[in-house]
Amino acid sequence: MASEPKTLQEAIKHFADPKNCREYLVARRWPNGVTCPRCGSDKVAFLEKYNRWQCSAKTHANRQFTSKTGTIFEDSPLGLDKWLAAMWLIVNCKNGVSSYEVARDLGVSQKSAWHMMHRIRLAMQDDLTGGMLNGEVEVDETFIGGKVRNMHRDKKVKQQQVSQKGNKVVVIGALERKGRVRASVAPDRKAPSMRDHVQGHVDIGSVIFSDEHAHHWRMDDKYRHEIVQHAAQYVDGNVHTNGMENFWSLLKRGLHGTYVSVEPFHLFRYLDEQAFRFNNRKDMKDSDRFDLAVRQIVGRRLTWAEVTGKSQGVKPTAN
Repeated sequence: MASEPKTLQEAIKHFADPKNCREYLVARRWPNGVTCPRCGSDKVAFLEKYNRWQCSAKTHANRQFTSKTGTIFEDSPLGLDKWLAAMWLIVNCKNGVSSYEVARDLGVSQKSAWHMMHRIRLAMQDDLTGGMLNGEVEVDETFIGGKVRNMHRDKKVKQQQVSQKGNKVVVIGALERKGRVRASVAPDRKAPSMRDHVQGHVDIGSVIFSDEHAHHWRMDDKYRHEIVQHAAQYVDGNVHTNGMENFWSLLKRGLHGTYVSVEPFHLFRYLDEQAFRFNNRKDMKDSDRFDLAVRQIVGRRLTWAEVTGKSQGVKPTAN
């Protein structure tokens, strides 16, 4: 195989060749040799003319398969040249990339690009194999939603009359200092929600740094809490939540600047996207992040019915 791409320009040229696409995926999906994704047999033969393999086992139907089978690419009529180019963009653009831009760059419809991006975000999802966060961990929450100052005067008055949360979505995050971040959508910022997130992601015995809101949910029997009073100061020696604030800043820059409008139904996907880039920002080049994302495409499917909410009876719009 030709030398692997290190930049976006090299990636576009490299993956313009279907053979390079296939070999790149095979090297990561089947490092020990191609096996049938349905039965696991290694008795497969490659059909060069049809760019696919055939399993010799006769114990199951659909014996032929491609490198797309059983991945986020399955059942997509788009070629891997477009898929891999889109993947390179989303895993390496610091503020994300909109489906409209991807549609223009790849020559596909915005609807197709939007579906592609959500399927790629699924591959960027943390599978939690890295274990729980531990050591010094910053915990914080934020609100995601429309900004009151951008609303029409009538709507602004009504919005200011409702509760603090209003029409915003609560997101809770935990950051292991010099390590990984975990963020998820929560129903509210009350004690049960905060405790569930912390206990689900942070090892017992860790040191938790948070703001004054932690007084309402702290768990002194399981964690050591250090609290900074933001009303007075943002940093008190080693006690601060600046790491989480940095993550929130990057997240909101992408949501407000690139994606503009994100419905709560899809918000967790954008959290996965930003967390992937944030967790792999250090000591990794663009090609390394791309390589990692490609290794996570197997066993993950996101159909059009699922992404549009039809399978759950929800009808979100495409952003």
